[in-house]
Amino acid sequence: MDLDIDTVRTARTRADCVLRPGEVFLGGGTFLYSEPVPAGVTGLVDLTGMGWEPWSVDGSGLRVAGTCTLEELVSGPGALGTDTGGPYRALGIVGQCVAALTLSAKVARTATVGGNLALGLPAGSMVGLFAALSARAVVWTPDGGSREVAVSDLVTRAGVVELARGEVIREIRVTATVLRQRTAFRRVSLTTAGRTAAMVTGCRAGDGVALVLTASVPVPHVLLVRANDHDGLDRRLGWITGLGDGAWYEDTHGSREWRAAMTRRLAHEALDELGDV
Repeated sequence: MDLDIDTVRTARTRADCVLRPGEVFLGGGTFLYSEPVPAGVTGLVDLTGMGWEPWSVDGSGLRVAGTCTLEELVSGPGALGTDTGGPYRALGIVGQCVAALTLSAKVARTATVGGNLALGLPAGSMVGLFAALSARAVVWTPDGGSREVAVSDLVTRAGVVELARGEVIREIRVTATVLRQRTAFRRVSLTTAGRTAAMVTGCRAGDGVALVLTASVPVPHVLLVRANDHDGLDRRLGWITGLGDGAWYEDTHGSREWRAAMTRRLAHEALDELGDV
């Protein structure tokens, strides 16, 4: 899709990240170029010129830049997670979460982690990935400061995130302690190559399990249960249903009732997997 805009700026310093009237930030741009431009947008500020290191890992944990592409995420942190008994075994679900987006290799080379998070779409699986890892997003504010927000709290409504105008997702941080934990992934869609209709990611910590529900709900839900406590999981899932008609997401990729049923099945499967010693 062609964009009817007047200017494109490449940000190379933090000062360049101050938006002018009518400007919005551009990451990979894969979504921006597939949808009509919002009214009033006249210019783009390309964040990829900032030259941020895509990812790094040290004794404190993992850092993933907002401009890290999905391909870089899989080939970097995702590759670290292939050692199921190693210090990065929690990252074993990275490749699955990226694949859940059902994107082409061309798009994966361009689409960014920060862009997927900032869209706040129910099926945007980067939220499910990093929420399961108890990650926090470092957000640059337009006044030159920064703040942190839990990735699980980033999405406030379907397609709406807790980012004010001019704020940028600088990086995502995962602690070294979480990186050592076991994780689980489950996903379902109406068709083999269809958009994710329900996704459950989970992480084991001590005698507890954190299960993150995405795609089937408008906003992420983090369910904390004890290992193997299936009755407790059912109670928490029932609480979501009790929120009313808007509790479960519905569109052409699945009805509320079907998504709720599939989420329950996937959540119990993930709990079983993470309950094993």
